[in-house]
Amino acid sequence: MALDAVSATVLALNSGSSSLKFGFYRARPRALEVLHAGDVELKSPDDTQAAIVHIADALAEAGLPLPAAIGHRVVHGGPDLHEHCLIDDAVLGQLAAATAFAPLHLPPALSVIRFARQHFGDLPNVACFDTAFHASMPDIARTLPIDRELRSAGLRRYGFHGLSCESIVRQLGRDLPDRLIVAHLGNGASLTAVAAGRSIDTTMGLTPTGGVIMGTRSGDLDPGILVYLAREKSFDPAMLEDLVDRRSGLLGISGVSGDMRRLRRAAPGNADARLALRMFCSSVRKQLAAMTATLGGVDTIVFTGGIGENDAKARAEICADLSWMGVALDAARNRSGENPLSAPTSRCRVLVLPSQEDEQIARHTREFAMKEIDHSLSPL
Repeated sequence: MALDAVSATVLALNSGSSSLKFGFYRARPRALEVLHAGDVELKSPDDTQAAIVHIADALAEAGLPLPAAIGHRVVHGGPDLHEHCLIDDAVLGQLAAATAFAPLHLPPALSVIRFARQHFGDLPNVACFDTAFHASMPDIARTLPIDRELRSAGLRRYGFHGLSCESIVRQLGRDLPDRLIVAHLGNGASLTAVAAGRSIDTTMGLTPTGGVIMGTRSGDLDPGILVYLAREKSFDPAMLEDLVDRRSGLLGISGVSGDMRRLRRAAPGNADARLALRMFCSSVRKQLAAMTATLGGVDTIVFTGGIGENDAKARAEICADLSWMGVALDAARNRSGENPLSAPTSRCRVLVLPSQEDEQIARHTREFAMKEIDHSLSPL
């Protein structure tokens, strides 16, 4: 294994429903060097094994060694897995039992983990949970207003995009404010209130379906809608899941696409596409205000994720009606993506920063790899 007293070569695997991103890093205590990166399209779950083989071949062709450890992004650990951890058979069993909490995300992630363990042999594999950053949220944020018996079965607010939030906190470093809002806006979208580096509230809940409007996910809905559909329209659980996860959000509103880029192109001639764009920005704006109330004010707002980083129009529209909060963008800086995006008169700093989930996976994985080596070298 490529491991010494201070550095490790780490393979970070970030699985989605339609692609598998990977990054191969040399990880040191205070530095991370990317040696190779890419992504593999997954047209079906059966493509996972071929994708792992493809990644291994790509690393070999680049003349790179075997990784010392492999890190995996895992969206949801269920009620029992709250912290990043080494993956063993028991952890795999717990993750399999938790698939009901994230049916879009966990099955492909489990498939990637199993094939990676099979292909790369006896290497440490680490689960890096999107929920871990939010595990210390206060009771007022994580408790759902439902029956105590159901809450005791693990039904609570978990929060997601935690690896992205971690990466923003790390990038801010000494400039980390006391009151930060991270707006991770992509096909999946959430906002998180961060007080002195810790998550105290977030928009997603039990699953990654809740919160703001997303590409194909509904975000928050009146629960009576689901009751109505089950009672009056004979929707079964699978139909409800398909509706809220795959046929709602921007796609459901517009009838065109869940992709903001396609909606931008369609908007001039399509009223429903324009409505979807306005509703998305309004949904985010409302939650920015809510997170500001939770924090008792806001010092910095960070936009990240595919939309947050690349869609200047969305950032401008979201911030346009937040002047009452003291938010003011510099139009030229916002268009160019030059930080700070905020105008000198703004009472709140507005930034755009990259979501570095894969790098966070590599950092956590290095820590576990070092612990494994330390353990193996310890005298009995």
